[in-house]
Amino acid sequence: MRDPAAVYTPPINPADIRGPSQEIYACMGRDNIYRMLEDFYRELGASPIRGMFPDDLTRAAHKSAAFFVQLLGGPPEYSEHFGPPRLRARHMPFQITNEARRQWLACFERVLEHAITGYGFPAQHLTDFRRFLQDFSLWMVNTADGDPSPDPT
Repeated sequence: MRDPAAVYTPPINPADIRGPSQEIYACMGRDNIYRMLEDFYRELGASPIRGMFPDDLTRAAHKSAAFFVQLLGGPPEYSEHFGPPRLRARHMPFQITNEARRQWLACFERVLEHAITGYGFPAQHLTDFRRFLQDFSLWMVNTADGDPSPDPT
């Protein structure tokens, strides 16, 4: 376990992170969310941050998909199988820098480029979902990397 004094705290209040619309699940359904996350994990598997993820990317994708099903208005799959999300705490064993965050967001963005036609993602919620991913991923950063700019652009 890392020294708690060495843990970086990002410049965002998690209470200020606005969650995505709960209507997304009703539009997409469980299967499309799972397919989207499987594609996202395929992107992660080919990315520079591949080493941060377990060998079994399909299993990891399904765990993440369960979180997104719950987050987007579906049944509480993640909590039922894994307990409360507490994602910052669950990610603490990994050194997540702003650069790793940018790579993660880039992988998600490649999947979201065809989210409307490929997964039935509701177009009216895509901009807010992207904003959620940017803010949420900023809260996951726990290691300073000397880059003062938290934004991926």
